[in-house]
Amino acid sequence: MIETASWARRVLALVIDWLACTLVVQLAIAVGIVENNPFALYTMALFILESAVFTTLVGGSFGKLATRLRVVRADGSGQPIDLLRSVIRVVLVCLVIPPLVFRPDGRGLHDMVTGSATVPLNPAKA
Repeated sequence: MIETASWARRVLALVIDWLACTLVVQLAIAVGIVENNPFALYTMALFILESAVFTTLVGGSFGKLATRLRVVRADGSGQPIDLLRSVIRVVLVCLVIPPLVFRPDGRGLHDMVTGSATVPLNPAKA
């Protein structure tokens, strides 16, 4: 069985990701690259892009890496998930409910659908 990360670290990673995306979008508005951020759509789009691409390339979003977490395949290989699964996973996270539906091992519905798990970068040895 895979040792999954604590909910506190996952929420902290999500907050870091969201704040970073918000800051980037606010900077883009200030510089004049975009006019406004209707209903925070640009922030959400950047969050989806950042999370999916970083998860595929380095195993976790900016926030996950900052909190020493990683998203891996649940098959025990320890490999990152592919881009399609990363996109599906982050879209499900954005829907809010899937992460709140979880198994006793800590994997949310978004992880179960994509065959992934969020684990500590350096899991403690028993």
